[in-house]
Amino acid sequence: MAHRASSRPEHGVVVALDLMVPMRDGVRLATDVYFPAQGGVALPGPFPTLLIRTPYDKRGQETAVKMGEYFARRGYAVAIQDCRGRYRSEGSFTFLVQEPEDGYDTVVWLTQQPWCNGKVGTLGTSYLAWVQNALACLNPPGLAAMYVNQGGASAYHSSVRHNGAFELRFMAWAFMGAATSPEAMADPTIQAALTSTRFRDWLGRLPLRTGLSPLSLVPAYERWMFDIWTRGDYDEYWEQPGFNFLAHVDRHADVPMLFCGGWYDSYTRSTLENFVAFSRRKRGPVRAIVGPWTHGTETPDLTYAGDIELGPAASIAGNLAEDVYDHHLRFFDWWLKGLDTGMAEEPPLRIFVMGGGDGHRTPQGRLYHGGAWREEREWPLARAVDTPFYLQPGGGLSTRPPEVDEASTSFRFDPTDPVPTIGGNISSLADFYPVPPEIAARVRLEERWASIVAVGGQDQRTSPAVFGARPPYLPLASRPDVLVFQTEPLAEPVEVTGPITAVLWVSSSAPDTDITVKLVDVYPPNPDYPEGYALNLSDSIFRLRYHAGWDRPQALEPGRVYRIEIPLYPTSNLFGAGHRIRVDISSSNFPRFDVNPNTGEPLGQHTRTQVAINTIHHDRAHPSHLLLPLVPR
Repeated sequence: MAHRASSRPEHGVVVALDLMVPMRDGVRLATDVYFPAQGGVALPGPFPTLLIRTPYDKRGQETAVKMGEYFARRGYAVAIQDCRGRYRSEGSFTFLVQEPEDGYDTVVWLTQQPWCNGKVGTLGTSYLAWVQNALACLNPPGLAAMYVNQGGASAYHSSVRHNGAFELRFMAWAFMGAATSPEAMADPTIQAALTSTRFRDWLGRLPLRTGLSPLSLVPAYERWMFDIWTRGDYDEYWEQPGFNFLAHVDRHADVPMLFCGGWYDSYTRSTLENFVAFSRRKRGPVRAIVGPWTHGTETPDLTYAGDIELGPAASIAGNLAEDVYDHHLRFFDWWLKGLDTGMAEEPPLRIFVMGGGDGHRTPQGRLYHGGAWREEREWPLARAVDTPFYLQPGGGLSTRPPEVDEASTSFRFDPTDPVPTIGGNISSLADFYPVPPEIAARVRLEERWASIVAVGGQDQRTSPAVFGARPPYLPLASRPDVLVFQTEPLAEPVEVTGPITAVLWVSSSAPDTDITVKLVDVYPPNPDYPEGYALNLSDSIFRLRYHAGWDRPQALEPGRVYRIEIPLYPTSNLFGAGHRIRVDISSSNFPRFDVNPNTGEPLGQHTRTQVAINTIHHDRAHPSHLLLPLVPR
């Protein structure tokens, strides 16, 4: 796709380091500013200004530094700031809570500088995306455009917590944050305690107890981690503007917004929820692009996601003939410089429809899944037909409602033997890998942070590399605590694009338990994969103590049947002819989510576990089903 000209890299770059920007409470935040320059001297401006706020070290985070230099060469001033209590900034860090006010105050400060022309744009990925919407909830003067890459919408509903359960990646994130905190940086003993034992080992000792893990050596981090872990009920804590942008849409700044996400990103649901909410309530304009990518600033430049290859068109360049940095540039040139970059004519939504590949193994060892880009006007797609696929006796899955009067399938869920996580929408579920002592001093701690689990698309089969897997290494579907319901081989391709919901009738012998649901594209056997390939597309979990509402935990009555609705992450996938659509149901997905002890004790504070006999009912009176948005071919 051809585009009109964007800003050219015409300037040199100089950087003003550690400008201390004052906040309303007197705390100062360290900020590096990248300026366009000539002959080693900063040009006077004024310039449109971009703001990146990060907890990951403004000078050590490679992508942030690359953004600073990239945009300064093209005529922007770029401010990159350490969040409060991180690296060179003053104050104490608390996860997300302080970001609205600190972001607001920083935008105001920027607009008052002589080198700023009064227009500020924000950008960044993950936590750097969260902080953009957080400051926008307070509508600071001067905020003019936002490029939000892979960030949250409501921490309670679909990221930090997930239908009542806790995503353990944020416990891992707390360990990482504590190890790189100013307290740990100033005291090698504290840092050694947080890095000498690996987070993966602490996963085998849950629940953590206050004061009895290395996290207690940095008390502020221990406090906020226990807050987000143990506060399972939805209340005013989860409605703070730092946590929940959907609760503050009306006061949120009305500026051009572009939300970028991926089908295997940890914020897929949030990306599209933001797009929908702000499109309906703001002039914007509001745009979104969702590719097949996993989490990361530069993953839109890749053509693979985990163990699957999507083809040469799958990257953002494959669709737009530009890399992710150039895509940012066209957006900000449009709104901060008034250049006609062609973005005004683009559709509100671009999505990559995965699938259609022949399933061969690529030279890089990945399954070729394929896919293609498509332009859309709205989300969910107006032409998609929500179609129930009913669980059938004997493990079938069909659009035909069950016809028997009594049918159910039970399984034994033992919290001490959880179903291991294999791929999916995961980020930051990581720990520090060890390095030889002789080179440890030369390797930044942040560079040692590596994922504990595989991410993205994966064959749902265990191996010695799968965290928590035990021999024999067989498919997850072979476990007695994983229920499998699948269609017959499809006679023709079927496209599923949109939000997905599981509607289930369940009962349990325990006062509390979890139900997990996973949507799987089952490839038939081929010479490269003689046992076929079970590709995960989307998964979710539901903590049954919240069957009556997120703010009303109630113990289950043993044997009573409850109807629950489980929102999965949205996806877009073409199931090929000969494939099967499959639903896997269980009660754990560890360590993606914390494991329910089944006892009904306070969350994160249980003292014992018990086995639960969980039952999925699928008969005429209890037509459990997966609601799939089918798009006519």
